Amino acid sequence: MNSFNYLELLRLAAPEAILTVTALLVLAADLLVMREQPLRSRQLIGSLLAALGCLAAIIVLAATDGAFNVPDGLGMLVSSPLTRLAKEIILALAIFTVAFALEQRFTEHIGEFLALVLLSTLGMMFLVSSEDLLMLFVALELTSLPLYALTAFNKRAPRPAEAAMKYFLFGGMAAAFLLFGFSLLYGMSGSTNLPQLAGALQGRPLDPLVVLALVMVVAGFGFKIAAVPFHLWAPDVYQGAPAPVAAYIASGSKVASFVILAKVLMIGFVGVEGSAAARHFVPGWMPLVAVVATLSMVLGNFTAIAQSSVRRLLAYSAIAHAGNMLLAILANDRAGGASLIFYVTTYAIATIGAFAVASAVEDATGSDSLESFAGLHRRAPVLALSLAVFLLSLAGIPPLAGFFGKFYVFAAALGTKQGNLGLLWLVILAIALSAVSLYYYLKVLKQAFVVPTAEDDPPLAAPLSTQCLAAFLALVIVLLGCFPSLLLDRILAALTASGF
Repeated sequence: MNSFNYLELLRLAAPEAILTVTALLVLAADLLVMREQPLRSRQLIGSLLAALGCLAAIIVLAATDGAFNVPDGLGMLVSSPLTRLAKEIILALAIFTVAFALEQRFTEHIGEFLALVLLSTLGMMFLVSSEDLLMLFVALELTSLPLYALTAFNKRAPRPAEAAMKYFLFGGMAAAFLLFGFSLLYGMSGSTNLPQLAGALQGRPLDPLVVLALVMVVAGFGFKIAAVPFHLWAPDVYQGAPAPVAAYIASGSKVASFVILAKVLMIGFVGVEGSAAARHFVPGWMPLVAVVATLSMVLGNFTAIAQSSVRRLLAYSAIAHAGNMLLAILANDRAGGASLIFYVTTYAIATIGAFAVASAVEDATGSDSLESFAGLHRRAPVLALSLAVFLLSLAGIPPLAGFFGKFYVFAAALGTKQGNLGLLWLVILAIALSAVSLYYYLKVLKQAFVVPTAEDDPPLAAPLSTQCLAAFLALVIVLLGCFPSLLLDRILAALTASGF
């Protein structure tokens, strides 16, 4: 590459460079300057520096126009309106996570914690902006490795260490599957670039090598999105990890993973889609994804009913939502891509809020069981009202953002040209199981608003920052429910400008 290309690379990677510098700055400030300061001061200053770094990266992304690629980079780093929008969403979720962790007391290693959060965010940003298999794998590992460490960050309890070990072992196995699938694709196409891969696969018969590569890729990404049968790590991690970490795994990691999964399937596997339409099944990636979506929705929703821990309930809820999101990928068109980004964004916001409320209750009562939420409306009215907004949005109740997320996904799935209304059978199943999800969400709200507590029970001592974060996120959910075009129009504009 010549000097011009190096300047181009620096311009394209400016947000990532800002985040890298911020991570190093936060770590250095905590280790070299603030180590002797009170824990609260270190948390406040470190969180402020981390949030400002993320905000600066968002500003740089918003000020960038057009679509760019690293010259001769073959998709190593792509900057388009769509990738920039995905990065902005991920950075916003990182800011919410940092704000969530502001009053947490699970560790004294503030600089290390915030640096790992930022480095994982950096991996997610590289992940969504790449169209090269090798870069995808490197970015996926950069995303995952800090999350493994963050899961075990609470050294005061045995459960986080166990959860981190399961997360790491399942993650390593999933990475092996993914790398093997990528190696097969490279062997068949002679390229690691997604568009070139699609060109090599088009017109090629669906031979055993293609099928094996497809299964390996879906298995590898299935772990990242916590889809059945690759979900076994999720309940333990969601329950055992520190609450801000669990919230970030369920939000930021999910956004990045679904964006790149959609990109790999819709760009890299053109010509081997097949069909998942009822009575018109054709071998390809669509029927495989349809099976994974069906299993995720069924197992996730019905298993959530039996949970007594709210964190585990949210884990199985996440598995069920992964099935709904896969419906948008099955649409395999512009409407499906727009509905996927809208759905996963609103889901991520509601999930961070739900974890914030659950964490406040757990810190005050020592448990995240359903019974711990009894009388929450009287003990912490702001948290109770916010929790109602989050859970009803996840259930898809209008006029909240979650309703429009599901509506757009179902409409996109029904709008496909796969004959006989295409994916009608899967949409009907998803709607029926949404009713099941409403039941277990209402179990939590029943405890919060109906089950009484003793009159002399004191108010729940929730940190002010947690209450403000929950209230703000609830307001965002209501706003996007009343005016979904605020986000959807921008998503559609980004898709159009990116050539989709």
